[in-house]
Amino acid sequence: MTSADLDAAAGGTWQFDGDGRTVTRMGYGAMQLAGPGVFGPPANRDNSLAVLRRVVELGITHIDTSDFYGPYVVNELIREALHPYPANLVLVTKVGARRDEQGGWLEAFEPNELGKAVEDNLAHLGIDTIDLVNLRMPGLAGPEEREIGKQFETLADLREQGLIRHLGLSNATIAQVEAARAIAPVAQVQNAFNVVDRGNAAMVEYCAAQGIAYVPFFPLGSAFRPMSSDVLSAVAARRGATVQQIALAWLLARSPSILLIPGTSSVAHLEQNVAAANTVLTEDDLAQLDTIEN
Repeated sequence: MTSADLDAAAGGTWQFDGDGRTVTRMGYGAMQLAGPGVFGPPANRDNSLAVLRRVVELGITHIDTSDFYGPYVVNELIREALHPYPANLVLVTKVGARRDEQGGWLEAFEPNELGKAVEDNLAHLGIDTIDLVNLRMPGLAGPEEREIGKQFETLADLREQGLIRHLGLSNATIAQVEAARAIAPVAQVQNAFNVVDRGNAAMVEYCAAQGIAYVPFFPLGSAFRPMSSDVLSAVAARRGATVQQIALAWLLARSPSILLIPGTSSVAHLEQNVAAANTVLTEDDLAQLDTIEN
């Protein structure tokens, strides 16, 4: 497959309720454009800008970011590389955390902190309205049952003011999504899920049934648990693809409501990820992948 053949739209599209625009299911997560530990500037700023411009060239219309990547660094890179933004580009951010001076991750979950975070994202991205804001729930080890009423009401008020188009939740439980939906529509859920870690399968099914986009973070494994599976490697070898491409293709096949945001700071890896949109897994492939023990 040549570079000219790459097309993110090959993986299909998704339309958020009430929004005339569609997004490519193959999106891009910009977190890795910051420095080590998602903190500070990148080693090569020009390379980061080149990756972002290639994202748009490949037809990707969904970029996931946050002001706490850097902090501020990634949003500023996005603005420098792509502003004024293409009309079809959907920018998704998240609020609910902040960084300390050493790069640690701290909660920023009070309503005033959430409001300030939305203002900062708007300013650093150079826009008047954010397409979608996810409320990032606390919990480093996974979703925790926490009250979210006043937090989601704060974001819902900003949506009513026209500063946000859509709302979502990240690192959330089904009960929290239900509580949020009683306040305002939930367009997206971002939770951990991939071919070797399917612990959030119930949320995937819930979102598909409710018409909510499900966006798996760590679609290729986390920095703490790199993706590894003999079965995955065997399918990749048989198909002449990379393990990462098969893992992404599996997610696209898993549910029509799944949207992908694999991240990278490499143009070559970006193109490999986009090529996964053209990979159609056979029934035999899927059956073999379903034997992976989680």
